Amino acid sequence: MTDTVHGAAPVEAARVSDAYRWTQLGIGVLAMVMIANYQYGWTFFVPDIQQKFGWDRASIQWAFTLFVLFETWLVPVEGWFVDKYGPRIVVLIGGILCAVGWAINAQATTLNGYYLGMIVAGIGAGGVYGTCVGNALKWFPDKRGLAAGITAAGFGAGSALTVAPIQAMIKDSGFQATFLYFGLGQGIIIVILAFLMFSPKAGQVPTVQNTNVIQTRRNYQPTEVIRQPIFWLMYFMFVIVGAGGLMVTANLKPIAVDWKVDSVPVTLMAVTMTAVTFAATIDRVLNGLTRPFFGWISDMIGRENTMFIAFGMEGIGIWGLYMLGHDPVWFVLLSGFVFFAWGEIYSLFPSTCTDTFGSKFAATNAGLLYTAKGTAALLVPVANYMQQSSGTWDTVFIVAAGANILASLLAIAVLKPWRKSVVAKSQASA
Repeated sequence: MTDTVHGAAPVEAARVSDAYRWTQLGIGVLAMVMIANYQYGWTFFVPDIQQKFGWDRASIQWAFTLFVLFETWLVPVEGWFVDKYGPRIVVLIGGILCAVGWAINAQATTLNGYYLGMIVAGIGAGGVYGTCVGNALKWFPDKRGLAAGITAAGFGAGSALTVAPIQAMIKDSGFQATFLYFGLGQGIIIVILAFLMFSPKAGQVPTVQNTNVIQTRRNYQPTEVIRQPIFWLMYFMFVIVGAGGLMVTANLKPIAVDWKVDSVPVTLMAVTMTAVTFAATIDRVLNGLTRPFFGWISDMIGRENTMFIAFGMEGIGIWGLYMLGHDPVWFVLLSGFVFFAWGEIYSLFPSTCTDTFGSKFAATNAGLLYTAKGTAALLVPVANYMQQSSGTWDTVFIVAAGANILASLLAIAVLKPWRKSVVAKSQASA
């Protein structure tokens, strides 16, 4: 089927097959899998870095925060390049920077060395992440939640396959060799994938609107988006939900050590591992599965209704982990539940943003919202200092649970009616 345009407008490209669209999505997912360890593998290196150099944990964890800041806050810039020049160049440079970042970590002997390595890796990973999510939003206007979710799942679950190999290599060859070989391997694969990625041309994707979801027909420029108060409501919600999950991601092993459950063997479904390895593996799988699952649900029942359910579950999950997590079996099960209720922010927020502000500048606009993850990462060291000053994780867990319940209520009571009126106004003016 071809879309023809009459008059002076340029002729649109022919519709591509669904198989072609899914192939593009698959390439993006594979690239996301390759950057997952830069964030989710970090926790396994922290105890060894601490042991070798004797630095305190909060100082080391600044490297993680800097990684997330540079991974997120530059995404709008990288998104602008993608919207203007296509995905290939950004992913190519991203792959090179990812490899260089962990190569720096392999050689580092000072805190500043690790900070630099994680900043370089963060810029690279952010370029890949923003490109792949933006591309998914453009290729699938009809299944935006699902497509963003599947892509983000590559990042969430991508590191599950390497939890055991990374830990084994750290044990056998040391953490520095592990940084080097995993960094180079993942970076090279990203560079290869860059040459296979394309953005859709006008007419190549269906123009159908999803009737279950409030979607605009107007394309907002990034400069307009940041002047919209509703954007800042989404941003605030993203920050308060994001912070809780990032705190657990960065501190999963330290929390397990403090609660004395880290090396306790746990057997579930005939599989036995130590509590922390079991939790980390299940967390990554569920953190991946939740993204397409809730993305798909949101395509059917609406974004805000889905946020209300997921964020409410997250608040209950964090509270449950705080109450029962000192038992190793509950630690594994509830940390899995927490990640299942958390990871969907990476499909719900980009798709809600594109539904509200249009797909033409999807990579840049979703990138602007994604910087909220960087803002949330600034709260991770705050959590560490709260824990250090009080000697317990109590306050951290109570604040995180409350923040999620607040976001859940804001989604249904404020964001939903407000977004309806914003989209209705933009339709009227268009």
